[in-house]
Amino acid sequence: MRFAVLMRKQFIDNPWITFRWAPQEVLPDFGEFTTEGNPSNQISGQFLGRDEQGESWLFTGYELNLFPDEAEGYYLNLSSEKPCWFVMWRLEEDIERYVDAQSIELAKSEPTFAIPHRICVSYNEAGRLLDGGESVDNVPLSAEHASWLEEYVSEHYRPEPKKRHRPASFRGADRSAED
Repeated sequence: MRFAVLMRKQFIDNPWITFRWAPQEVLPDFGEFTTEGNPSNQISGQFLGRDEQGESWLFTGYELNLFPDEAEGYYLNLSSEKPCWFVMWRLEEDIERYVDAQSIELAKSEPTFAIPHRICVSYNEAGRLLDGGESVDNVPLSAEHASWLEEYVSEHYRPEPKKRHRPASFRGADRSAED
């Protein structure tokens, strides 16, 4: 499945920083976002517009593959209060390979630019990314996306059976033979 990520450069009233980056939405990409000359599997960003609160940028080229060994992470996401997408992004300096030609000059106006590199729906995978020092933010998972993820989880996830631990008093004492 192919997806696009809508990133938002939000202006903020702060004496030390003027804006912050945050993913806003993960959208299915049925080909309507892909620009000509850009392979569909390559990350490509384009400027969408600016308003008084900030700028919107759309990034395409994200593939979501589900794996049976990650089913527990999908289950943990779905069983949370608010299931979500996890978007891993980095501030990049070398942005020419990530932003389309029409938007490159605007993107170069800042020394670094936020580029989403990966999307996932597994709590476990997001945790591993965070443990590795990556920036990971979440975006609400729509009811439609949650339903197909539920189907996948019900087909592939089998919880580990709980093992009963015997109390120490039943394990037996370490008695040396006394004569």
